[in-house]
Amino acid sequence: MASTVCISDIEVAQARLLREQAKSASELRKALSVLLIAELGLDSDKAADILGTSKRTVFRNRRNIRSQDGTSRKTWGGRRNCIMTIEQEREFLSQWADSATAGQVLSVPPIHAALVERLGHATPTSTTYRLLSRHGWRKVQPDTKHPKSDPVAQEEFKKNSPKLWMPPA
Repeated sequence: MASTVCISDIEVAQARLLREQAKSASELRKALSVLLIAELGLDSDKAADILGTSKRTVFRNRRNIRSQDGTSRKTWGGRRNCIMTIEQEREFLSQWADSATAGQVLSVPPIHAALVERLGHATPTSTTYRLLSRHGWRKVQPDTKHPKSDPVAQEEFKKNSPKLWMPPA
């Protein structure tokens, strides 16, 4: 046998107020999902059938009405698994900031090794990438020419190469 539902008078009053002020069908369904159970004594299955929603939606609507009382509830969000505070991260990255602003090339492996050393335990490399991204560090592409390229030889090749290449016969 299903357990009986205990709906408080405050919830019923909020549902009546929402029913009277409803501007859309979804707001009306939300109010009726409480009122059908509280005033008519229907179970959630019958209320869901009448409203054309699922049983879970009836419970969800009731929870939404219950949470309209104005008190703030703790919600999920934020950094629950942080390894350092934002200030500690800034201080950690400050040792590389001077060389980065001077135009020197920085790579992630040495930063990651220093992070692992500071934390005292192994962490994935993605942690270092997320740390850099969180503080606005980004990848800067190097110049588009090869470091061993010879511009003189390239121009000479352009001048002396045939205009149309044909495979050897």
